[in-house]
Amino acid sequence: MSQQPWWRGAVIYQIYPRSFQDTNGDGVGDLPGIIDKLDYIASLGVDAIWISPFFKSPMADFGYDIADYRDVDPLFGNLADFDRLLAGAHQRGIKVMIDQVLSHTSVEHDWFKESREDKTNPKADWYVWADANEDGTPPNNWLSLFGGVAWRWEPRRCQYYLHNFLSSQPDLNFHNPEVQKATLDNVKFWLDKGVDGFRLDAINFCFHDKQLRDNPAKPKDKRVGRGFSPDNPYAFQYHWYNNTQPENLPFLEELRALVDQYPGATTLGEISSEDSLATMAEYTEGRRLHMGYSFELLTDDFTAAYIRGTVEGLEAKMTQGWPCWAISNHDVQRVVTRWGGAAPPAHMASMLTALVCSLRGSVCVYQGEELGLAEADVAFEDLQDPYGITFWPQFKGRDGCRTPMPWTGGEHGGFSTAKPWLPVPDDHRSKAVALQEGQHDSTLASFRTFMAWRKTQAALVLGEIRFLDCPEPVLAFVREHEGKQVLVAFNLSDAQVEVTLPIEGGLKPLSGHGLLEGLAEGKALRLPSYGSFFAELG
Repeated sequence: MSQQPWWRGAVIYQIYPRSFQDTNGDGVGDLPGIIDKLDYIASLGVDAIWISPFFKSPMADFGYDIADYRDVDPLFGNLADFDRLLAGAHQRGIKVMIDQVLSHTSVEHDWFKESREDKTNPKADWYVWADANEDGTPPNNWLSLFGGVAWRWEPRRCQYYLHNFLSSQPDLNFHNPEVQKATLDNVKFWLDKGVDGFRLDAINFCFHDKQLRDNPAKPKDKRVGRGFSPDNPYAFQYHWYNNTQPENLPFLEELRALVDQYPGATTLGEISSEDSLATMAEYTEGRRLHMGYSFELLTDDFTAAYIRGTVEGLEAKMTQGWPCWAISNHDVQRVVTRWGGAAPPAHMASMLTALVCSLRGSVCVYQGEELGLAEADVAFEDLQDPYGITFWPQFKGRDGCRTPMPWTGGEHGGFSTAKPWLPVPDDHRSKAVALQEGQHDSTLASFRTFMAWRKTQAALVLGEIRFLDCPEPVLAFVREHEGKQVLVAFNLSDAQVEVTLPIEGGLKPLSGHGLLEGLAEGKALRLPSYGSFFAELG
C-alpha cells in the first residue's frame, strides 16, 4: 500500500472549525483549538483532516462567503496559527486539506466592491452581470439554492448579478481568463504553504451558460433533493444552465496541472448536478480532479438496494477516477438520526462508520461521528443558519449537525468557557470524548479499533468491489486486492437476520475490527441488529 498515493483509500476527518474547540473564550472554535486537539485526531487513526473555511469573511454563510482567500479571519486566528497547525499535523503524520470556494466570493471581497461600481472598471467583467428584462424582471428564471431568484439588483450598475447561493455570495465569471488566473494564483498561495490538498466546494458551479437560457421545469415526481429540501423551489427546475457547463472541464485540467507541480497534493471535488454520478466520472477522467464526491449517500434512503445501486452506478461510470464517500457532513442531518431515527442503538454508529469505510474509495468522516452524535434539536431562537431560518419549520437548516464538539460532560461540553455560538445538547455531553475515553466498548473505542484494523486490510483500502445478491436488509460485497478476497456484510436493521451467502468456497472470519459480529456456519450467516461480518474468502 505504501506505493499508492496517500489519498487512495484515505480516511479524511472533516473539521468544522467554528464548532471544534474554542481557545479564546468567544464561543467560536478557532485554529489554535484544532492545534490543541491534534493528538486526539492522531489517536483516531485517520489519514488526513479537511478543514472547512477559515478565511476572512463576514460569515453570512459561516466562511463559505470569502472576502480574502489569502488571509485567516481574526475569528479563527491568523496565518501564523495556520502555519503552526500545518506543522503540527505533519509532525504527527496527518495530511492537511483545506476548503477552496472558487465559484463565488463574498460581497465584501475587494474584487466585487470594484466590479459593482460601474461597467468600465478593470474588474467590471469579473462577476456575472446581466441587464434586466424590458419589464425590470431578472434576465432568466434561475433560482438560488437558498430560496428565491438567483439574481440581485445592483443600483450602481443598473444590472443584476448572479448568486447561486446567498445574495451576499455573488458568482464569479469564469468565462473571463483573468478570473481563472487569479483563482489559480490563490490556490498556489496555499500550495506554497504546504497544504496536502483541497476540498473544492461546489466545483461544478464555476461556469454558467453564456446565453443565460432558462432552466426547464422539473415534474413534481422528479423533485428529489440531493442536499436540499424537496419543498425548496430550487428542486422545481432541471439545473442545466446555471452550473455543470462544458467549459469547466478545461479549467479543471489547468487546476490539476498546477496541483501536479506539488508532489502528493490532491483535489477532491464536491459535485451536485442533475446526474452527480455521471459528473463525478467526467470530472475525474484523465488529468482533472483526483477524487469526487456527491450527496448520493447523504439522503434519507437507507436500504441495501439504494446503497448498492448508488455504488454500482458510480462504478459503471467512473472507469478512470477515484470516488470518495461521505454519509455525514456540515450540510445534512447527522447520519445516526437520518438513518437510525429518534433513538438508534449506540453500536449502529460503529456499523455505519465501518460500512462507509469498506466501500471502494476514500472516505470523509465528519467530526462527531466517532462519538455517535445524533442530530441536535436547535430551537428557532437559537438558529444561526440563514437557510434554516428561511425554510423554518418544514426544514430546520444545517445547525443541528453543526453544534460544538462535546469534549467533556461539563458546561458547554468543554468546548468553550463562554456561551457557544450554538448550544451543546445534553445528549451530546453524555457522549463526550472524556466520558468515552475510559470505556473499552464505547463508540469512540470502536472507531479507533476499526480504523487501526482497516489499515491492515489492503483489500478494504484499495481493492475492487463486487456486490452479492442478498435480500434486504443485508448489504454484502467482496473487496479484492492482489488475489485476496474479503467478504463484507452488514445488517441495516434493528432485528437479527439470517441469510445464505451466494458464494463459492469457504470462509475464514476476520476479527479484531471491534464491531458487533455476525456468525457464519458454512454459507449461512446470522447477523445481529446492525451487525457486521468480515471474512476472507477461501
